[in-house]
This record gives sequence, structure tokens and C-alpha cells, in this order.
Amino acid sequence: WAEHPTCAMQTHLSEQVEEIAWMRELFPDDPDYLSVYERHGLCGPGAIMGHSIHLTERERAALTETGAAVAHCPTSNAFIGSGMCDVKGLRGQGIAVGLATDVGGGSSCSMLTTMRSAYEIGQLRGDALTPAQLWWLTTAGSAAAMRTSDKVGALAPGMEADICVLDPAATPVLAQRTARAQSIEDLLFALLILGDDRAIAATWVGGTALKDIT
Repeated sequence: WAEHPTCAMQTHLSEQVEEIAWMRELFPDDPDYLSVYERHGLCGPGAIMGHSIHLTERERAALTETGAAVAHCPTSNAFIGSGMCDVKGLRGQGIAVGLATDVGGGSSCSMLTTMRSAYEIGQLRGDALTPAQLWWLTTAGSAAAMRTSDKVGALAPGMEADICVLDPAATPVLAQRTARAQSIEDLLFALLILGDDRAIAATWVGGTALKDIT
């Protein structure tokens, strides 16, 4: 990573209590999990720490100071029973947080499902994320965590046109609910709670519709 600092470096951090206990056995001279990465030059801008659930106050402060980011993986955390990430608290400390599916431990590769799970995790914590916050974490927030905000994460001139077009009336249940939406945030909430792959009307990559790619 030192030879290629523009690359992202992704790993796990404080996902499960058993994992932390094992880390302490392997590295008894380090004060906490994150310090092992710091000592080996694996913490800083471009470092993306998956999960980051059971963090100490020192680790949270170090993530802020070094500019490392966190990838929140709610479906994996719920499926494995790892715990509940303090997304609002981490963001409140200035730590970049993105939303991730975790193809290894996660139960779905759908970002709609992942947003729904993140909402449920927040509900259990007593500090649920709003629909706007969830969609931001999925797009601009994740782009910021990966240091690609100049290319993706927003619909703006000069950005790469990687776009999923969603149909708010894709299924009878979704159509019935979105027809009663009182605001754009209400509609976005219905999409993430009731939407699935059937809601994806079109996908564009680099400005080209996938259906046109042969």
C-alpha cells in the first residue's frame, strides 16, 4: 500500500468480540485492534475498515485523526450476530462511513436490502437513520469512503454516468405505497423498504445502458 497509496486498502476492524479476543492473543503488546494496523502502516486516507462495531474511544479518535473510513455492513452484522454499528456516532466524529453488502458474510448483494437492514439496525440501537441519510450512505457517502467522490456518488456534470433507474410502481404493493407518499423522502423510504430487483427499471454504466451492451 505504501508503494501504491492511491489504491484503496480494505480490511476488517472490531467486527466480533471473539475476533478482538483473538487479536489480543496474537498481538498482546498492542493496546487495541486498530493499533495493529497503525503499526504496520495500514491506517489513513484510503483505508476502509469493514464493520467497526466494537471500537474503543481511542480507536474512534484514531480513525478520525488518520482519515480512515468505515464500511457499514448491516446484513452481515445481523446474519452473523456481530453487533450493531454506531453509524451516527462515527459520522458525528467526522469519520467517513459508506454502506456495504459484504459478499462474504452478508445475506444479500442488493443495496435496497442493505439500506433496509441498516434502518433496522438503527431502530434496534434507538437512533434510526433517515431515508435521506440511508440513500446518501449508499451513494455519496460510499464514494467519499472510497475517495472517488470526484467520479461517482452524485448526479452532476462531469461525473461518471453509472446510474440505476428505479420504478416506484414496480410491484402492486410498492405502487400502492408510493402513490400515497407525501414527500420525496417518504417515497425514497418506501423504495428501500419495499423495493427489490424488480424495481430496477434500467442500469447505465459509463453512460451506456446495459441492455445495449453485447
